[in-house]
Amino acid sequence: MDILINLDDKIEMEEVLEIYRANGWFSAEKPDQLLSALRNSHSLVTARITGKLVGIGNAISDGYLVVYYPHMLVHPSYQHKGIGKKMINALQSRYLGFHQQMLTADGDSVEFYETAGFSKAGRTQSMWIYSGSEH
Repeated sequence: MDILINLDDKIEMEEVLEIYRANGWFSAEKPDQLLSALRNSHSLVTARITGKLVGIGNAISDGYLVVYYPHMLVHPSYQHKGIGKKMINALQSRYLGFHQQMLTADGDSVEFYETAGFSKAGRTQSMWIYSGSEH
């Protein structure tokens, strides 16, 4: 299986929605906003197998000190094959040396992100105003 990891790849609506729906992410219900958000991220990473989009993630950053990784998804049919690891490695290589790299890990993804070097943020507590329903 040849996995092609791209930074700042071109993405199309239907291929993005397929991954978000397959993972049960509420943002698929707002397709125009989702596509705009991804396309306007500081960085976008994709994983493709024979041209098919099988993974996508993004980064929001000030470009100097802080980066936040809000989305990191691999289609369920392609999970546990090292695709997510390759995508997070590509993003982390772009932000190497940044003072702070942040994300919100949910459920089973905590262990995955720990293997990528992330740790729980001391005594901090995640807080949000959220209109979705999947968390």
